Amino acid sequence: MTDARFQDGGEGPLRLVAQDAEDLKVISTLVQDAVLPVTEMSHDRKRRRFALMLNRFRWEDRAEAEAVGRAYERVRSVLVVDDVLKVQSTGFDRTDKDLVLSLLSIDFVPGNDGAGRLVLTLAGDGALALEVETLEVRLDDVTRPYRAPSGKVPTHG
Repeated sequence: MTDARFQDGGEGPLRLVAQDAEDLKVISTLVQDAVLPVTEMSHDRKRRRFALMLNRFRWEDRAEAEAVGRAYERVRSVLVVDDVLKVQSTGFDRTDKDLVLSLLSIDFVPGNDGAGRLVLTLAGDGALALEVETLEVRLDDVTRPYRAPSGKVPTHG
């Protein structure tokens, strides 16, 4: 048996779960350059869940789109973190309803007994830090892909 590759994804929606740092690297790569309005973040303290509704660039489709001359695509996805004990933010105003954020990466800093801190790094020196009891992150595509409005591959220049 071999590991899955981007090319194996085909056209179906992604449904991924990360329960360790290696799994999280895959999800982090797939959500790189996702954009979201600040209003599309929610923390349900009672259920200990933090969720983001993202417009993510379909990195898994980039090579295919280039090979056949098709437009690049984005897709609406939900990123859910379970077992969240605490949420902190820095570098942006969570009350600014017009603010659009760009997610650059997700990293896990392990603590004791499986607990740790998830750090979601945002463009413009912003970040979210989620204290978690265990690492449990899900990424689910929830719409059909659509043409990327910019028509370009995201860059960090």
